[in-house]
Amino acid sequence: MSDLESELRAAVRGEVGFDVTARALTTMDASNYRRVPLGVVAPRDADDVAAVLAVCREHGVPVVPRGGGTSIAGQATGTGVVLDFTRHMNRLLSLDPEARTAVVQPGLVLDRLQEAAAPHGLRFGPDPSTHSRCTLGGMIGNNSCGSHSVAWGTTADSVRELDVLTARGERLRLGQGWAGAPGGLRELVEGQLARLRTGFPDLPRRISGYALDALLPERGADVARSFCGSEGTLGVLTEAVVTLVEAPRARAVAVLGYADESAAAEAAAGLLAWGSPRSSEAESGGGPLTVEGMAADLVPAGTAGLPRGGAWLFVETGGETAGEAHARAEAVVRAADAVDARIVADPAGQRALWRIREDAAGTATRMPDGTEAWPGWEDCAVPPARLGAYLRDFRALLASHGLRGTPYGHFGDGCIHVRIDFDLLTGPGVARFRRFSEELAHLVVAHGGSLSGEHGDGQARAELLPVMYGAETVALFGRAKALWDPDDLLNPGILVRPAPLDAGLRFAVLPREPVDVAFGYRSDGGDFSAAVRRCVGVAKCRTTTPAGPSVMCPSFRATGEEEHSTRGRARLLHEMLAGELVTDGWRSTEVRDALDLCLSCKGCRSDCPVGVDMATYKAEFLHHHYAGRRRPAAHYAMGWLPVWLRLAARTRAAAPLNALAGVRPLARLARRLGGLAAEREFPKLAREPFSRWWRRRQPAAGSGELVVLWPDTFTEHLSPSVGRAAVRVLEAAGLRVALPPTLLPRGPRLADGRTRSAFALAGVREGRVCCGLTYVSTGQLDRARTVLRRTLDLMEPVLETGAPVVVLEPSCAAALRTDLTELLPDDPRAARLAARVLTFAEALERHAPDWRPPRLDRPAVGQTHCHQHAVLGDGAERRLRAAAGLEGDLSGGCCGLAGNFGFEPGHHDVSVACAEEQLLPAVRSAPADAVVLADGFSCRTQLEQLAGVRGRHLAEVLAEELTGREYGESWA
Repeated sequence: MSDLESELRAAVRGEVGFDVTARALTTMDASNYRRVPLGVVAPRDADDVAAVLAVCREHGVPVVPRGGGTSIAGQATGTGVVLDFTRHMNRLLSLDPEARTAVVQPGLVLDRLQEAAAPHGLRFGPDPSTHSRCTLGGMIGNNSCGSHSVAWGTTADSVRELDVLTARGERLRLGQGWAGAPGGLRELVEGQLARLRTGFPDLPRRISGYALDALLPERGADVARSFCGSEGTLGVLTEAVVTLVEAPRARAVAVLGYADESAAAEAAAGLLAWGSPRSSEAESGGGPLTVEGMAADLVPAGTAGLPRGGAWLFVETGGETAGEAHARAEAVVRAADAVDARIVADPAGQRALWRIREDAAGTATRMPDGTEAWPGWEDCAVPPARLGAYLRDFRALLASHGLRGTPYGHFGDGCIHVRIDFDLLTGPGVARFRRFSEELAHLVVAHGGSLSGEHGDGQARAELLPVMYGAETVALFGRAKALWDPDDLLNPGILVRPAPLDAGLRFAVLPREPVDVAFGYRSDGGDFSAAVRRCVGVAKCRTTTPAGPSVMCPSFRATGEEEHSTRGRARLLHEMLAGELVTDGWRSTEVRDALDLCLSCKGCRSDCPVGVDMATYKAEFLHHHYAGRRRPAAHYAMGWLPVWLRLAARTRAAAPLNALAGVRPLARLARRLGGLAAEREFPKLAREPFSRWWRRRQPAAGSGELVVLWPDTFTEHLSPSVGRAAVRVLEAAGLRVALPPTLLPRGPRLADGRTRSAFALAGVREGRVCCGLTYVSTGQLDRARTVLRRTLDLMEPVLETGAPVVVLEPSCAAALRTDLTELLPDDPRAARLAARVLTFAEALERHAPDWRPPRLDRPAVGQTHCHQHAVLGDGAERRLRAAAGLEGDLSGGCCGLAGNFGFEPGHHDVSVACAEEQLLPAVRSAPADAVVLADGFSCRTQLEQLAGVRGRHLAEVLAEELTGREYGESWA
């Protein structure tokens, strides 16, 4: 490896990574398989690719091209050198609107091509559900299709010319005709004309094997088309000329409800006769653009826009105008024999439907009862007219093996996606996986189908290609491979002489016994390995331009590095548990460094289709990583922030501390001692903590419903104006407001035998409630549990009343709703308190439903707090803003400060980049009279320090309108 690495470094200008992190990040794609590479190279151009091939050829080392790493059959992993095209060879080189062509590099993400083509009324036809992160090179390698294939076909239908390097360094320009073909290929084809004319099923979605029939003379000897779907085994793509299609100006979606997926599948074939798929009529919107099917198992409960039924077809129509698209959708409804139907015409409603469909690859990985399900038979295709019968036989085969799965996908093309609850962790389970696979291959072929209808064969199905093609045609594939790659250096073990479908499963290396952890991981059966297995690699976290109010993954969008994506971190945790590449377990510096830029925004908890919760995994890792040894100074400064702020309040030191923070040399010294970022200013301490103001105020008279207002650390010591404003609004709504008890119950011992003195620290007054957020985010989980137990002791009288607990700081509310029960799963009080937690808007909506807020009738700008988005939901906040006449949607993303993250050294640039993605541009472009809303203290601090703008909590804005005076901060 050292010789190979040194020679590669000398030969290429791109990055060469033979370190543990680079290799760990590429051991897996989105399949069930794992192969450990020797190293990873990110070539800068075709010359770099040629140099890599030359070095690897000399050493006899395989080469595997890789795009977005979203392949689900294992073909984007390898044991040699992986070529990562996403880092440099990712450009759109040119776009010719008149010729309707584009020249692209293999690492270009599909959405970037679509964005460039859209202003010209054009688009690339195929669009897999991973369009926001899959690459054109990967699409060509797998001959990807997507939901619009009934109109625009597969990727091969959109390829004109390809620049390819063979393993022996020959540069080829492939197109239609034999001019660019490798030597001997024409002779091979001309000697097998009969077999090529009769041995390939005539299917719109026949992706399995090599497309040698495209080389027939009556098909123009299309070498470029034949290369599509070769999965990196014939040559390495360096550039492609692709064709574009005219995009309809308007679209509508006819949503058709059926009793079950078989009924929907049988109806799909009939809808194809309406209109003319893959014709000029379809291109202009005349025929269906999509005919997609989904069953109720994969649709979130309460999804708007769906008619009655147990399964649905989404049939998209297009037109020059909205009226024309709608009329065509109405024609679909009339032609369909559906239980119920609805037409969705507004773009937002359509996006919501397609998000459900696109997330299905992840959603299907966890069944409603929490059972894990896996790919492996993800995209078989049969003739559309036989799809209903095939699904009935498929269901019967599943039942005979005691397996479950929920089919969905491209019903109009007869292509079915499904995740199946294979047991891939035990020997008997893997044996059943093999038996089922062999029987299903015969079933698919009996229905005239293809083992792969979209994503390629990879390792998952290549072993079974003889069932579909017969031994002689498979032998012909081997002869073709030998002409292109006689040394078998390109992606060996895929398609030709394939590895067994049950070898190299990625789960085999994980520990069989549950890992000792601090969190409960209730959704994963208490098993940290199962939590890490949630990441199946669909890589939605690698989206650089999020659609809608997405948060995930801010650090990837800021850096563009796989290491700093949710998937990258999950891969490193997987390797940490495996113990082969990452050998030092919880002490791993590679895992620590990858998690270092995780903002703990929890965006992945909601935006990841599988619900990966990297914030929790990071806290767990830090808990073990620093167990029994000294932590970074920032963990003590920021993690113990509630203690230091209570000390300052108790000693009435706010004014002198604020004054000292204004003395630059002293502030620099304090930051250095506290391990804090030099670029950050200290937030000012409030002269009067919120609870002190509460004790001296005149209690409001009233007999309304009781609500308990939670005095979180930030409201108490840094933003008491938020607390004062909330009290004013809640009381105006007719509610009685109380604060939690501040001292532990009297008596020498608590119920569980702990003494009160166990909570005393540095003279700090005992008994303040705290959500433990700062301890959790720095991985000090033992301390967090202590704090949370004390909080539950204090809250027992409140829990006995049934009063709701109103939490103003979204991150604290999220911690109480989720971290509390996960850290204290055996304490029934934890679940009771978590169930009582309400946000400010939720409290008003549920407990003062007849109250109407004052009308402001002004535009609003700002950001939905990331924990609000990911954990709490912002529906009540949206409705409260609308009732108050605050117009406009808040931005998504993350502010970038994220509690302690933005104050830690080395994070400032990423923190600023996150803010610059959505929040700061939205505020800068807002009207002069806009209200800047930011319910989180971190968001308000980031706005103040980076934009000089004071954001306000919604409670402050409403209170100011009620009283006519500003609820500003009370600085010392």
